[in-house]
Amino acid sequence: SPINNVVVLMVFFTVFLTDKSKLADGGKAKKGLMKPQAGLESIAPLICTVEETPEPMVTTVHGAIPSWINGNFLRNGPGRFEFGNTHYNHWFDGMAMLHRFKIQKGQVTYMSRFLQSDTYRRNRERDRIMISEFGTLAMPDPCKNFFQRFLSRFEMMEPTDNASVNFVKYEGDYYVSTETNFMHKVNLDNMESSEKVDWSKFIAVNGATAHPHYDPDGTTYNMGNSYGSKGALYNIIVVPPEKAESKDTLHGAKVLCSLAPTNKSHPSYYHSFGMSENYVVFIEQPIKMDLLKIVTCKLRGTALSKGIYWDPKQETVFHLVNKHTGEVVPVKYHAKAFSTFHQINAFEEDGFLVLDMCCSDGGEVINNYLIQNLRKSGKALDEFYNSIEKAFPRRFVLPLNVTSETPMGQNLNTRASSEVFCQHEDLHGDDLYDFGGLEFPQINYSRVNTRSYRYFYGCGFRHLVGDSLLKMDLKDKTLKAWHQKGFYPSEPVFIASPDAVEEDDGVILSVVLTPSQDKGTFLLILDAKTFVELGRAGVPVNMAYGFHGAFAASEQ
Repeated sequence: SPINNVVVLMVFFTVFLTDKSKLADGGKAKKGLMKPQAGLESIAPLICTVEETPEPMVTTVHGAIPSWINGNFLRNGPGRFEFGNTHYNHWFDGMAMLHRFKIQKGQVTYMSRFLQSDTYRRNRERDRIMISEFGTLAMPDPCKNFFQRFLSRFEMMEPTDNASVNFVKYEGDYYVSTETNFMHKVNLDNMESSEKVDWSKFIAVNGATAHPHYDPDGTTYNMGNSYGSKGALYNIIVVPPEKAESKDTLHGAKVLCSLAPTNKSHPSYYHSFGMSENYVVFIEQPIKMDLLKIVTCKLRGTALSKGIYWDPKQETVFHLVNKHTGEVVPVKYHAKAFSTFHQINAFEEDGFLVLDMCCSDGGEVINNYLIQNLRKSGKALDEFYNSIEKAFPRRFVLPLNVTSETPMGQNLNTRASSEVFCQHEDLHGDDLYDFGGLEFPQINYSRVNTRSYRYFYGCGFRHLVGDSLLKMDLKDKTLKAWHQKGFYPSEPVFIASPDAVEEDDGVILSVVLTPSQDKGTFLLILDAKTFVELGRAGVPVNMAYGFHGAFAASEQ
């Protein structure tokens, strides 16, 4: 039962302060279990501009790819890091390259294209960075005179449509997304953008995450901020499962509810959110956005990312919203400061909401992915890797039945307060420290999302990018691993077999990159149950390490 998995304490000052100090000490003690790395291989070739493959290429299959896999494995991520003599500063800034592995009857073809966004086209036409990205400020056009360049600093920063983070699905169509208000609908037959879509034309938001959640009927939930004269708001978004007309995109989308930040001029940055059967879970973490600095970044000559900072003095707060009614649960759930980018799963059980996610005790992760850091080598690379916080899977259990009638002094997961302080449970054994923690978590989404589950998958991080694939068993907190020296796998994606009985009946797909081997990329297929390799499809291309993707099943 979740009740036995976590301690939840009421926020009275004496208990609050005592237990916070204990939690902090526990975190420090566990750092000793991490073994420093030495002699790390340079991964600079994985953070370099690569060429697209616009025509489908036949791959070389080794082993056997199950014949029942039928569809497109889609990947998104940066593929170009400079234009002319202007260079991007951050991994998140690179121009989106869309990849498609078409799997059919045991064979695989590969193709890729740069997303023909307005940003990409303008940059390429002028052979310089024209549109600012997260970590890179576009400098004034040198062709303008001094006065024009000076005035351009007072112009509002133009949002990018470089949708390089993920493939997402709305109303039956696939889009590529970043975190601005722009997405691109993608034709999977040729991997070209068929339409640029602006969230703000449909609802009052200035952007949305690239990690929506889906109900079984196709209803899609997301979150996005809006900015007005009174500050920022966090908005829960719902998009209907089907379009009314064939040309529809985000038609019918609505804001389910809006949440006010603790500090409206310093809202939290968030990359994703959690969702159970009945609730959206927003994690307000101490990675903060200084809106004044962000709005004035062009005037000050600094990148947008310079307005984001980590405030460890702030607690992390969980907000629950009923996704059917939009009602905000009045209880706020607090925890010590941590940062999170990706949730694993959330489900309700015995009057509690169980939330699993990858967490780090620090919040400087965004700065870790400056390109200059990713391209380090030798001792400098070792020192940098050993200095950064690692992410580990944790569970928080939130009591849903906290009311003013709840008895006082009762050490259970229900307390009479509008605030509840939560302590996490680690979802792993000590062996995960040997793999550098875990990120890019995935589950058998169609079967167990919003439900009690046993398995999740992810990348181990004994480097700055994933260097192993992991299968975690929640029943006994054991793991299975796939690792080969010099190989760097992408986020694992689970596909259930057509005759699946057990939760882990299926395969894992991951794209593996080889910085020391020219054009050594391959698509890896693992048996999800045994974590034994079934086959691989060699692709003689170089590819940059990317972010996220999806499997789009073809109709049988």
